[in-house]
Amino acid sequence: MDSKIKAKTVVFGNNIDTDVILPGKYLILVDPYDLAKHALEGLDTKFVEKAKPGVILVGGKNFGCGSSREQAPLALKYSGVRCVIAESFARIFFRNAINIGLPVIECKGISSAVKNGDELAVDFEAGKIENVSNGKKFQVEKLPPFILEILADGGLIENLRRRMNKK
Repeated sequence: MDSKIKAKTVVFGNNIDTDVILPGKYLILVDPYDLAKHALEGLDTKFVEKAKPGVILVGGKNFGCGSSREQAPLALKYSGVRCVIAESFARIFFRNAINIGLPVIECKGISSAVKNGDELAVDFEAGKIENVSNGKKFQVEKLPPFILEILADGGLIENLRRRMNKK
């Protein structure tokens, strides 16, 4: 993961739950690329096409609520989502996203400052978000160094492997 990214946005509202992110009928799939084909299809049948070039998903409050399925952030990551920024997250979704290497950032006021297709620039180390399309800037809580390390390694398992091979 780069410490800085720039991408177009796809915007959703409040209470986007894991059942909407990845419907339960797809939990039989094991390949993350197969899961990705169904990401958010109940809300936007064109989401996967929009996400392919790499997007930043922007949500409102309580993003990722619902069940604790790890497949939900996996489907987003493998569909092309480079980062999720929301007003707030369900804690288990936040942790699952970090564990699989999908950056997530809480940012108060983001949902009213971004429209579909706006371009955002995100600096994870500095905790800065800029809406390049309209000039609005946000300072957010920086992710701790250990989380940045997990994200840079592509997830918790990869991070643990790398650290164990150092010894």
